[in-house]
Amino acid sequence: MISAELARSLRDAGLRWHPDTGDRFVIDKPGVDEDVYTVSEMTVERHDHPTGTILGFNGTTEWALDSVTAEESLWLPREDQLRELLGPAFVGLTRTVTIGGGVVHTVTARIAEAERVFTAADPAIAYGEALAAYITAALD
Repeated sequence: MISAELARSLRDAGLRWHPDTGDRFVIDKPGVDEDVYTVSEMTVERHDHPTGTILGFNGTTEWALDSVTAEESLWLPREDQLRELLGPAFVGLTRTVTIGGGVVHTVTARIAEAERVFTAADPAIAYGEALAAYITAALD
């Protein structure tokens, strides 16, 4: 799973979230940004209004929290979502076992006419870093 910091950099680069079932998020406020929630019809339900999207907490699952706006939330895209968002820029993913027995994942993406590589222990992080670079390059 990507970090809230990487998710913020994706949002700040221009990635927009349209909450859907299965999406993970944190509330983007100090002191409550450590708990990860999942949008689902059972616990956290999306309510679309003309003024914006509200994420409603059903039942007594979350003590004192009835709802939060999508703008107050920070989407933590999954690995598959990040790969899909890279679209045609995605070239490949490789998994390498290091000499010490660790695993490194490398995402290769074509960004601004050049192939670039992004390496991390978690493939979602490598995808997220590639997507952040792709979005940023597209804005330049």
